[in-house]
Amino acid sequence: MIDLWTWTTPNGRKVSILLEELGLPYRAHAVDITQGKQFESTFLAVSPNNKIPAIRDNETGIVLMESGAIMVYLAEKSGRFLPSDLEGRHRALEWLMWQMGGIGPMLGQAHHFLHFNPGKAPYAEERFHGEAQRLYGVLDRRLDESKYLAGEYGIADMATWPWVSRFEWQHIDLNDYPSVKHWYQNMAARPAVQRGYHCPKEVNAIPQP
Repeated sequence: MIDLWTWTTPNGRKVSILLEELGLPYRAHAVDITQGKQFESTFLAVSPNNKIPAIRDNETGIVLMESGAIMVYLAEKSGRFLPSDLEGRHRALEWLMWQMGGIGPMLGQAHHFLHFNPGKAPYAEERFHGEAQRLYGVLDRRLDESKYLAGEYGIADMATWPWVSRFEWQHIDLNDYPSVKHWYQNMAARPAVQRGYHCPKEVNAIPQP
């Protein structure tokens, strides 16, 4: 049994989607970050950086924070969604790190300036919308040459997809990125992705372009 501390954000949904795809039993503990629950001592005991998600693997006793580390751990433990050959493994890690270093932080800033605080910082809006468009271009070109980010469906796709699911917050039209749109819709049709998206609770239907 895996204990998962999470919330309805892209970073949280990455891990619940992977757990659903793996079919591993888990308990989801809602950490309402809008109410400051991430700062409570019980959560800090498993996530010293007060960020979701975090897990405890009750089989091994391992406790982890940081979504990327959690995904690699679960994939390695299960022997699925992360290739074992040298090139395949590092191709998957390459695109996972691209998500963590680009898609995540840059689109997160786009959410702040374009969705939550429009009109307050024109420079920031232009900066992060432009970077969002650039990153979508990178993603579209990759998916034009490969069905999935690392060749086969895996953790890089599961990590990136929840961020793309907020394309409206980023003022992105997926019709401008046809390969991204096709990949996005294919993933949205997966039952495990749907279940993981609605963890720890259902907030809205999965956005469709």
